[in-house]
Amino acid sequence: MARIYVSADTWAAFSLLVVFALSAPVLGINKSVLAQNIADGGSATDVNLVALQLDSGGDIQLDGSIDEAVWRQAIPITDFTQQEPIEGGTPSEPTEIRVVFDAEALYIGAILYDDPDGIIALQKRRDGYLSTDDRFMWILDTFHDGRTGYFFEVNAAGMMGDALLTQTASSGNSSSRSSYRRASGSSSTSSSRAWDGIWEVKTHIRPDGWSVEIRIPFRTLNFDPETDTWGINFQRTIRRKNEEILWRGHRRNQGLRRPVHAGQLTGLEGMSQGIGIEAVPYAVTNWKSNPTDPIEPTTYPSDIGLDLNYNVTPSLRAGISVNTDFAEAEVDQRRINLTRFSIRFPERRDFFLDGATVFSFAPGNGIDPYFSRNIGLLSGEQVPLNFAGRLGGQTGRYELGFIHVSTADLSSESANSGLYPGEQFTVARVRRGIFEQSTIGAIYTRRATGTDSDNPAALAPADRHTAGVDLHFFTSRLFGDRNFQIRSFVTWNSNPDRDINRGISDLSAHGFRVAYPNDVWNGHVTYREIGDAYNPAIGFVPRNAYRRVEPRISWGPRPDIDWIRRFNFSAKFQHLEDVHKGITQEQQWQFKLLGINFESQDNFDIDLQRQYEYLDRIWEISEGVILPIGEYTNWEMTASARTAGQRILSGNARFTKGGFWSGDRTRISLGMDIRPSAGVILSASVENNEVVLPQGDFTARLIQVSGGWDVTPLASVTGNVQYDDESKIVGLFMRTRWILQPGNELFLVYTQNWQNFGVGLFDRHAEFLTLSRGGSIKLNYTYRI
Repeated sequence: MARIYVSADTWAAFSLLVVFALSAPVLGINKSVLAQNIADGGSATDVNLVALQLDSGGDIQLDGSIDEAVWRQAIPITDFTQQEPIEGGTPSEPTEIRVVFDAEALYIGAILYDDPDGIIALQKRRDGYLSTDDRFMWILDTFHDGRTGYFFEVNAAGMMGDALLTQTASSGNSSSRSSYRRASGSSSTSSSRAWDGIWEVKTHIRPDGWSVEIRIPFRTLNFDPETDTWGINFQRTIRRKNEEILWRGHRRNQGLRRPVHAGQLTGLEGMSQGIGIEAVPYAVTNWKSNPTDPIEPTTYPSDIGLDLNYNVTPSLRAGISVNTDFAEAEVDQRRINLTRFSIRFPERRDFFLDGATVFSFAPGNGIDPYFSRNIGLLSGEQVPLNFAGRLGGQTGRYELGFIHVSTADLSSESANSGLYPGEQFTVARVRRGIFEQSTIGAIYTRRATGTDSDNPAALAPADRHTAGVDLHFFTSRLFGDRNFQIRSFVTWNSNPDRDINRGISDLSAHGFRVAYPNDVWNGHVTYREIGDAYNPAIGFVPRNAYRRVEPRISWGPRPDIDWIRRFNFSAKFQHLEDVHKGITQEQQWQFKLLGINFESQDNFDIDLQRQYEYLDRIWEISEGVILPIGEYTNWEMTASARTAGQRILSGNARFTKGGFWSGDRTRISLGMDIRPSAGVILSASVENNEVVLPQGDFTARLIQVSGGWDVTPLASVTGNVQYDDESKIVGLFMRTRWILQPGNELFLVYTQNWQNFGVGLFDRHAEFLTLSRGGSIKLNYTYRI
């Protein structure tokens, strides 16, 4: 088939033309549209909650009872509105919220009326996902800019969750605790749950429901000291009814995590952050055993370190970290990868997760100029950090982020039995707010590598740079109350091979995304082009030299059926071709034939997919199974189901059957959670892939078992065991976390890995050899002045 070749420069010009053409009518929305009527769930900027100022926080004894006299003096808000199951409906249970403050902290008192026998409070662990429980949530937009903020949530058991809100994008630090989206509707923001602020909460079960008292020190927050008004909003979940109610922004196209739809907290003055110094020293002692090491099979390394933070201004924070340690970081959750490209594993180290939202860039997903796991990790092995510094926060309409890290020399098998010299990593990010809900920004990264005369071939060029700019235009006022989004980006990196002359198109990536993210109708069109030498030194790019177009549309009607909340149907097409020759490399059609969200929170889906892929070189998909060059076209169907998590026993199942490369694949995934009592969970999952090809048959299997016991909201024991057929390694991870008080934590960690020399995990001839084991004890202490 003849292919049409279009130059990269032409595609770039066309991309920008489309972006600006689509922007023009939206940017012309007049102010009358922006002044959406509050009764329709729009902007609530003229709806105020006046905070009562106290002489001293000693007037409140934090016990959850809300029985002090100062609470009776504060004027409560009670005008909540349903978002689910009836948009705009009257809540089934009343709610009262009061806010007071003194010079040092903000206090929130909430009474959530309900039948106490119906309250569900299963979870206690810090930052657990409360999709199973009754919950109370709120946000603080401390800069009153409608773009950023702080998210908090609690349940009746006193579980605490918090996050930083930012404009939606894929962050270089995305993790299992990141990008936590709101449960209903569409959002232009995402959350980084890695942020663990220092605050306090107490809850109390009452004869008429439950109540909560919250204290948030102003030292925990960045804010604009020139304003006496913050954005604020509240949401409550009544889990047994699957009911969501909000104070403002109750429309399904809006929601809590959209600060632009928040109300206003007024009357704030005389707030103090003290001197603004926070010191967090730590001490850690380790035990490491490697029986296969004949020279030093057992070691007992210990260390001390310090994180020192200073509020340059109330809205801008600087920090340094000396001898940064990650002993408490969780292990990666293993995945089966039957593709030709690398999997992006999430960041789990708190230093890189804290404040990571500012570094999010463009739509992400394969073009990231910054991916923090490139710092301090080499082939999965930790590289010691000598020093790390960072700066983050806001000044006026600008968000700023800066990180500099210096790593130590590393001598290990990962460095090809040589010395891998230390490196210097620098990341700088700036983002400016434009219009009401939009941003424009730039990013720069640098990776400077030392020289190693004994192993020069192992090193890339000594100094590598990446730079990029991105635009995020978002409005929730299209046609009055509809969401519309445009994202575009251009990024470039220095030549990774100085012996080859490369043009700008080879070293760069660019693209755009136009989206209509709304409740019933949702769709987008994305385009991106990646040069064959685009490989940012601190970034993540799984494949190069392609251009891709992807349109998608979905429809989610809500039928008038008592036991069904929503249907879901969608179609997506993806076309990917070689950036130089225009040869089609991949085409994919995906159809959601049926998706059902039940009122019980159970889900059922049927999906159909057609996949075309062209292999331009042979590929060993499994040991001894080699696929030849050629074209491969297949169809496969998937049926999946998930039950609601608030039950004592819940689970999920997924069955996929269809063509796979030159043969067939049957994939079965099963998962189960057991919650015998509050704070206790046992989970197990298995994924099994049976692949039959003319070139050979193989099985890919992954087994995971995990558990957790949350003794209190401040003390937890967690663990997991993982095994996969590819590595044949059984891995055990256990961690105890005790929050002595907010900011002061004790961690106990134990890990062990066994190699299986048998055929399978349950093979009666299996023989297991310990590869490594070890433990750590780490204590953090936070001191603020």
